Amino acid sequence: MSDDFANDVAEGLSATPKTLPSKYFYDAAGDDLFIQIMDLPEYYLTRAEMEIFREQTDSLIKALGQRPEKPFELVELGAGDGQKTFHLLKKLLSDGYDFTYVPVDISANVLEHLKNFLKKELPDLKIRIEQGDYFKRLKGLQETAQPRVILYLGSNLGNLTDEKSKAFMEKLSRRLTPGDRLVLGVDKKKSADIVLPAYNDSKGVTAAFNLNLLTRINRDLGGEFKLEQFRHAPEYDEENGIAISYLESLVDQDIIIGALDRTFNFTKGEKIKVEISRKYDLPIIRKIIADTPFEIETVFKDSQDLYLDIVLLRD
Repeated sequence: MSDDFANDVAEGLSATPKTLPSKYFYDAAGDDLFIQIMDLPEYYLTRAEMEIFREQTDSLIKALGQRPEKPFELVELGAGDGQKTFHLLKKLLSDGYDFTYVPVDISANVLEHLKNFLKKELPDLKIRIEQGDYFKRLKGLQETAQPRVILYLGSNLGNLTDEKSKAFMEKLSRRLTPGDRLVLGVDKKKSADIVLPAYNDSKGVTAAFNLNLLTRINRDLGGEFKLEQFRHAPEYDEENGIAISYLESLVDQDIIIGALDRTFNFTKGEKIKVEISRKYDLPIIRKIIADTPFEIETVFKDSQDLYLDIVLLRD
């Protein structure tokens, strides 16, 4: 991880414009801050998807296309704290389904908490944790004769550009066999007055979450970022449905990163792109999966029509 982190930071801060990968938000402090974000009144995404998993569990299970007596794997990419998935896991167990839950996450800290929580709450659950970047873990998904259901929730797809989403979905489809399914959770396109506060909350938790990335560079790579000389600066293109989070330099400054033996120059107002949060509608999803063997089977939405969980069949 440290070599990947160093290489990605060096590459991103040398680029024009500057970027940093959002996957590095998630150290122990970042995990805690993101849990706080999910509880914020402005952050509707988690509540909307939680409602789908809590209120439409039976219909969702039916849409997975599995039989109780036939074993299958339930693989969750970017599992996080597993709170949404818990409702699904609990109901699958109570209905007598034979399955193994495989949470995949870049954060070992999150996976340890998730494993301990599930062992306590669902002691009969069969679980196999997989730690690492799930884009890389896709290459190592075990060959199995069992059917697979992949969960890709939390609008994590929205952290990619459409071109990278197409490539990701194509790679994922090659790791699955005909009859496997993917549950894809995505945030819907909507007005800026709803979207922007979700990425710029009144308590400043999201700002702290994003700025923690600079703290991590300071700690792990010997960086000399002064957090007070940067600000969290989100933007949203309502027409195209793309939210982008930046860290903006408030002054002209030179930043030394000791582990890289490099100095990076920032001008006042220069921005580091740290996250893209794409919003979707069904036509956009159809374009993304157009060159894959996925087809849309079932679409679930929350009561306020803010969010979609889409069940895709791998032909």
